[in-house]
Amino acid sequence: MQKFILALMFGALTGCAGGVVGNGVERVELVLMPTDGSNVMGFVSFARTGEKLRVVAEVNGLTPGLHGFHIHEFGDCSAADGTSAGGHFNPSGALHGSPDQAGHHAGDMPQLVADANGVARLTAYLDEVSLARSSALSIRGRSVVVHAQADDFKTQPAGNAGGRLACGVIPLR
Repeated sequence: MQKFILALMFGALTGCAGGVVGNGVERVELVLMPTDGSNVMGFVSFARTGEKLRVVAEVNGLTPGLHGFHIHEFGDCSAADGTSAGGHFNPSGALHGSPDQAGHHAGDMPQLVADANGVARLTAYLDEVSLARSSALSIRGRSVVVHAQADDFKTQPAGNAGGRLACGVIPLR
C-alpha cells in the first residue's frame, strides 16, 4: 500500500504525461516503480532538445555509489524482478558500451550516482534515440530500468550491472 501511495505522489508531481509542453518542446515522463524486494523509486523525463534527447532523472532508495541505468527494449515492467522489460534497447545490434564512446547500445545511458542518502540525480543528453513515433530509434513504449550495481560498460550483453531495482514504462503518447 505504501508503494502505491508513493507512486501516486510521484505521478502527481511529474504529471506522468507526454506530448508537447507549453514551450513547444516534445517531452515524455515516467515513474520508476520498485521491483520485488526493492524500495527504489523515482521519475524520469525525456525532452527533445535539437538533435538530442535530454534525460532528467531523480531516483531514491539506492545504496550510495554507481548504478546502471538503461532504456530496455520492451515497455513491460510486469515481472516481479523487472525481466519483462527485456534487454537493452539495441536496434543497431551494437555491442554494449559507454554512452560516451561510439558503438554502444542505443539504450546505454550514463550511470546514476547515488549520494550518501541514496538519492541520484542525473541530467544527460542522448544522441542515438528519438521520441519520433515513426523512428526505428524511438524510445516510446519501451522502459527504463535502474540496476543494483555499477555498469562496467564492457561485459556483454549488459555491463554486469546486477539485478533490476526499479522499472518504468515510457509512454506511447
